[in-house]
Amino acid sequence: MLEFLSKGGVLVIPILLCSVLSLAIFVERLIRFTRLRSRGAGLAEKTVAMMKSGQDQEAYEMLIQSNSPMGRVLAQAIEVKDQDRETLETVIAHSTDEEVRSLSSYVQALATMGNIAPLLGLLGTVLGMIKAFMVIQQMGGKVNAAVLAGGIWEAMLTTALGLAVALPTMVAHSYLISRIDKYEARLQAGAVVFIKALSRGSITSNDGRIH
Repeated sequence: MLEFLSKGGVLVIPILLCSVLSLAIFVERLIRFTRLRSRGAGLAEKTVAMMKSGQDQEAYEMLIQSNSPMGRVLAQAIEVKDQDRETLETVIAHSTDEEVRSLSSYVQALATMGNIAPLLGLLGTVLGMIKAFMVIQQMGGKVNAAVLAGGIWEAMLTTALGLAVALPTMVAHSYLISRIDKYEARLQAGAVVFIKALSRGSITSNDGRIH
């Protein structure tokens, strides 16, 4: 396999590097999303129930200890729950955006790898074709069909390799984006539960400070 890939020229190396980096990013994000799947589930409802009972501090500590995006968003919401509605919504929106940016770390790099790989393959093909035609020029009118065909398939190898890397990379990128969108929707749904409970007055104001 290595001997076969070596026929594609020096640009095979950066293409393979793109594939390794893409796989590493996808696996790392997938592991993180899997770990977050159980965290934060039902956290908004638990928080509202505790705050109805006047357990603001206990609810805050539970959210912090959950070490989840949902917990961090709702913890910041509790800190400003006694302020005006606009401030509360601004804080929730800002904290949600921060969590989404954190979840999106390296995902854009995955898209970049998917775009770069076929371009590197195309560049390798162009360089290979240039070399093939240089050989034809050197041979003058005595063109050997076997030599010409060999040079062309070696040139096309990088394009095939680039596409082979780009296609699964873009699929992986789309999958991660869909997971991020779903988690963002969960964060927004949790925030809505909190705000609705606050608006109905089922969460009473507490003079105690959240530390």
